[in-house]
Amino acid sequence: MKFITEFRSSELAEGLISQIHRKSKTSARFMEFCGGHTVTIFRYGIRRVLPSTIDMVSGPGCPICVTANADLDKAIALAQIPEVIIATFGDMLKVPGSHSSLQEVKANGADVRMVYSTMDALKIAEDNPGKSVVFLGIGFETTAPTIAASILQAEENGIKNYYVLSLHKLCPPVIRAILDSGEVKLHGLICPGHVSAIIGSHPWEFIAQDYGIPCVVSGFEPLDILQCVNMLVAQIENGESKVEIAYRRGVRPEGNQQALKLMEEVFETCPAEWRGIGEVPDSGLKVRKEYQPFDAEVAFDIDPGSPYEPEGCICGDILRGVKTPLDCWLFGKVCTPESPVGPCMVSSEGSCSAYYLYGGDFEG
Repeated sequence: MKFITEFRSSELAEGLISQIHRKSKTSARFMEFCGGHTVTIFRYGIRRVLPSTIDMVSGPGCPICVTANADLDKAIALAQIPEVIIATFGDMLKVPGSHSSLQEVKANGADVRMVYSTMDALKIAEDNPGKSVVFLGIGFETTAPTIAASILQAEENGIKNYYVLSLHKLCPPVIRAILDSGEVKLHGLICPGHVSAIIGSHPWEFIAQDYGIPCVVSGFEPLDILQCVNMLVAQIENGESKVEIAYRRGVRPEGNQQALKLMEEVFETCPAEWRGIGEVPDSGLKVRKEYQPFDAEVAFDIDPGSPYEPEGCICGDILRGVKTPLDCWLFGKVCTPESPVGPCMVSSEGSCSAYYLYGGDFEG
């Protein structure tokens, strides 16, 4: 399979759906961790074609959504420091913090710029030597290597006005936290494809070994998801719990060793605050001491004020898989993509956005 259309073949999809219906005898709840998977599942109506034995819930796999308000407030406070330029990916602009958003402070005169890569941010720093450029390091293991590389590039090129606010999150520790909480009983996990392209499949083995839960790494096309579900069902019906890869065109068991070395050179693990989940040990990345001249947390005196969550927003419950957007009285009324109350409606990978755009009258 080389072309996108082949991954969306209705004939192949019908075959996989038939296999799933034929195999699935045991009731099971699967969580797709990644927001990209959530979008595919809703966009192509995958939940609707699965047998009644299978229940699907969405997890906290949207890095923008899980960024705590306290961390968003840091970014917004940095943007209001004179002679500071904030460089960030586009989805971050509209995410509401406790008191404002980057889009609002930009409208009020702050220099906030949307970029497509860390190299864009480095170019801004080179072009504005009299100002400080702060790149917002939002993302999972997928984006961390490129941001690590930008710090190394800044050091090599002598760019001394480039900084990173590292708000990175690591996925395996938060999955352990969710499983340990016991709030949602899971029987299978659809592991994130892009994250696994970096870390490989080995870091997910604890889920099968310690919790007896089958895991399959999936790609992002509808046939990828259906194949993943098919493999999870097969494991359950055979009484197995192991880690499999249904995305071998992008993921190797050992991951991307060069990317992992970049991350390890520049960052070290630290506790991180996840929206709706709280502080999770070793689930964040901070800049190592050797590279502290590029660490915005060290370089600037940041006073973000006291964080608070918007009244009525249940993004935290949705990210844990405890509730769905349909349980929120704000959803589709007060909270829409044009006027979001919480980050799950802002991000293109947020559960609320997926429900709003593709969910229709789905009530399952």
